[in-house]
Amino acid sequence: MDGRNRSDIEPGLKVKAVLKKDQRSGSLTEGVVKDILTNSSFHSHGIKVRLESGDVGRVKEILG
Repeated sequence: MDGRNRSDIEPGLKVKAVLKKDQRSGSLTEGVVKDILTNSSFHSHGIKVRLESGDVGRVKEILG
């Protein structure tokens, strides 16, 4: 599952996200969702989340 639908993402979910600093390389960071920052129900580049580590990025893959 990709991370473009807000309804698929909830706090506590393990995801792979691309952080702002990694957007050029596309490198993914694994983490657990703390907060959902995107208000719209869909975003073509992935829903923006804050991970429990404090990092902010867009979800590219949902691990479960």
